[in-house]
Amino acid sequence: MKYITRVVWILSIVSLLTDTASEMLYPIMPIYLKTIGFSIVLIGVLEGIAEATAGFSKGYFGKLSDVTGKRVPFVQLGYALSALSKPMMAVLVYPLWIFFARTIDRIGKGIRTGARDALLSDEATPRTKAKVFGFHRSMDTFGAVLGPIIALLYLYYNPGQYKTLFYIAFLPGLLAVLASFFLKKNNIPSNKSKTSVPFFSFLQYWNESPVPYKKLVIGLLAFTLFNSSDVFLLLKAKESGLADTAIIGIYIFYNLIYALFAFPLGIIADRIGLKTVFISGLALFAIVYFGMAIATNIYFFFLLFFFYGMYAAATEGISKAWISNITDKKDTATAIGTFSGLQSICMMLASSLTGLIWFQFGATTAFLLTGSVTIIVISYLLTIPKPAS
Repeated sequence: MKYITRVVWILSIVSLLTDTASEMLYPIMPIYLKTIGFSIVLIGVLEGIAEATAGFSKGYFGKLSDVTGKRVPFVQLGYALSALSKPMMAVLVYPLWIFFARTIDRIGKGIRTGARDALLSDEATPRTKAKVFGFHRSMDTFGAVLGPIIALLYLYYNPGQYKTLFYIAFLPGLLAVLASFFLKKNNIPSNKSKTSVPFFSFLQYWNESPVPYKKLVIGLLAFTLFNSSDVFLLLKAKESGLADTAIIGIYIFYNLIYALFAFPLGIIADRIGLKTVFISGLALFAIVYFGMAIATNIYFFFLLFFFYGMYAAATEGISKAWISNITDKKDTATAIGTFSGLQSICMMLASSLTGLIWFQFGATTAFLLTGSVTIIVISYLLTIPKPAS
């Protein structure tokens, strides 16, 4: 595994530790916020603002990384802010300060995403991109397995002690920051002609970007507009009569499948083509959503979440590998940051749209519509030439 370089290992370990910290809090975040006085509406507003902040900042800081020629400082600062936000959520219990702490976490994600993915891209060749991004996604997602397990064990012995869990989550976050300092600051050639970068300047990249990038991103964003939060899948399982422990178990199972298969599917994608594996992943997604429209049995739900984990493994890292293969190296952080930013905004809209359709027409209609749109997106992507692999 010569293609898994020292830099890839460090970034993967940093992501694993950070995701462990974040996912430790994911299952209990809404419960904790309600205990300190947040209403459901206020929780929704908080998450909406947080995601919008992350979305726009991914594009801006990706552009800033390319313009300044720096990668590692963005990675280090981004992970440091996310780690710092964990204890802040416990200490600052007033709504305005909670908004501030949550925004700090999302800005941290925005600062690091483009620069980190550009570093991963720089460590690979077009023939090893999917392997490298797949390995990183595997390590990152193992954190999404470890985090909820740690939270479940802690709350089993300390029921209701949510605030302490935020302090515990700070420890893996801090280890992630320390690990990031093992990265060497190898800067890329910078664009010295630009002295400042306006916040929305990354959107100009759309006009400058190559045609294959535009075609691919249009398809990906169309899919994202109907790819709502995983919460809706878990809510369908809950409405079908599954116990809370079974739902948490299914969520951990999904992340485990994702983590186990992201790297192997990256290896396969480099051999048979990124486009082939990516579209196969979307086909699995469509099967999951069509299945969710009729699912009632716990075993059927586990099968669907197995497919859902396979879908994530076949698309998340590979989409970034695909983008980095069809864009100029000097624009990698901008290209991925712009896509990730627009994707975050579309994801926020997708959850709102799905919630509205669910409320007006029922869960079955919402899932069938998403599955049908996915088939249309697959048909569109089939018309795009295969990227180099």
